[in-house]
Amino acid sequence: MSALTQGWVWLTASQQWRGQGDIPAQILAHLYYSGASFLVAVLIAVPSGILIGHTGRGALLVINLANAWRSIPTLGLVALAAIELRFSALAWLIPLAVLAIPPILVNTYEGVAGVDPELKDASRGMGMTRWQQVFQVEVPVALPLLMLGLRTGAITVVATATVAAYIGLGGLGRFIFDGLATNNYGEVAGGGALVVLLALAVQAAFVGLRRLIVPAGLRSQARVR
Repeated sequence: MSALTQGWVWLTASQQWRGQGDIPAQILAHLYYSGASFLVAVLIAVPSGILIGHTGRGALLVINLANAWRSIPTLGLVALAAIELRFSALAWLIPLAVLAIPPILVNTYEGVAGVDPELKDASRGMGMTRWQQVFQVEVPVALPLLMLGLRTGAITVVATATVAAYIGLGGLGRFIFDGLATNNYGEVAGGGALVVLLALAVQAAFVGLRRLIVPAGLRSQARVR
């Protein structure tokens, strides 16, 4: 029996959908770990990206740091954080937030920095203050790239939140780690499939959100670029 078939058998077994630690409970736990980490990353990366994109100060340093940040091994960081923070909530929150910050920060910065200078001059000519220029002109124009960064960060966190199970927590990674420990490859395949499906659902949600809040003209300009 192939791993995919074993995974399907495991997924469709009724006992996986009820009782303690069932699939719905672990999906909720996975969403909690992912959502909390993503929110922290957004609160750090979006304002920082807007500020750097608007002022241009520290751009090269931030981009280089963000790219280097991406090379940090998440599993190792989780293990280290778990030991140093004594397996508190921060042991999973910090590593996952660290993972989500670079794509959000870089795309937000590039979106704001890439606003047409003539558009900025026109907004100043209309008497807009600096912050009016940022939030009424630059951020709206930067929305396509900003949304791309948010989508990338969210999918990355959802796909990587499985590492929470490495330090004894829940989430869909619980099925993967438990299955590997007991040689239950159907559980491993089923858990992996659920992670993939959840990531695809998050991507679809962001595609719909982008269509909802980004004007069609800006979407077409982003495709041209």
